[in-house]
Amino acid sequence: MGGEGVRIVITGGKGMLGRTLRLVLAEHELLIADLPEWDIMDAAAFQAKLQASHADVVVHCAAMTAVDKCETEADLAYRLNAVGSRIVAMACHRLGIRLVAISTDYVFGGELDRPYHEFDVAGGAHTVYGASKFAGEEMIRTHCPDHLICRISWLYGPGGPSFVHAMMNLADGTRPVLKVVDDQHGNPTSTFAVARHLKLLLERPCLAGTFHLTCEGEATWAEFAREIFRLAGKKQEIQACTTADFPRPAPRPLNSRLEKRMLRLCGLPPMPAWQEALAEFMQREFPCI
Repeated sequence: MGGEGVRIVITGGKGMLGRTLRLVLAEHELLIADLPEWDIMDAAAFQAKLQASHADVVVHCAAMTAVDKCETEADLAYRLNAVGSRIVAMACHRLGIRLVAISTDYVFGGELDRPYHEFDVAGGAHTVYGASKFAGEEMIRTHCPDHLICRISWLYGPGGPSFVHAMMNLADGTRPVLKVVDDQHGNPTSTFAVARHLKLLLERPCLAGTFHLTCEGEATWAEFAREIFRLAGKKQEIQACTTADFPRPAPRPLNSRLEKRMLRLCGLPPMPAWQEALAEFMQREFPCI
């Protein structure tokens, strides 16, 4: 993907990652495929609109990502995350359009004592969200060979909602101590870091398959919170707690860490360190701190 006149359709383009992609990919011709104008669940209408767009690439961000809601509305989760991805994949294949789909660390069970890489077997999810997203991955692999599947986790970006925004809102001076989970490990990841690497992948049309796009380095949620407050200059006290202290309808994986093996094997630049990406984001999102 290079030069002038590249047309990119972004499904779910009004969401947090979609909004960042609109900034990072601004040099290209972008079409925001989001409700109510575009409905990925209407197969005939979606394919017709996609054909009329003359798109070169579809970046598929649309998904049901409310993890706890997926547990109580499983049919809707599978409808959007699995069947919706099948509809997008089949339309792209029929029209000869490259597909880039966004997925998640939740496709893994989270039991490993090391980061998951792209060659680890996925599909052991313990949540409806993770299982439905893995089903969506399989739909894409089956129905659109010219694809990239990009897994991300612990995402934050402009406007939120995200852990960063939640912490900044909670640290309003009314809570002397905040309890934050300290036994879940992951890679805090900026939408800007993801979008920039997606752009690199799009510029290499020979690439296909699954890539992990989380920031380098790891942290617990408590460590992530402490770094947010350090950068914000807030003297907020954090009390570390366990996952068991915050029971949720959908169990959270203790290990969300993703290794970026495919970036390394393909000779692509590494993702930025999570602390570096967070510092850039905090300056952009909260300029008065």
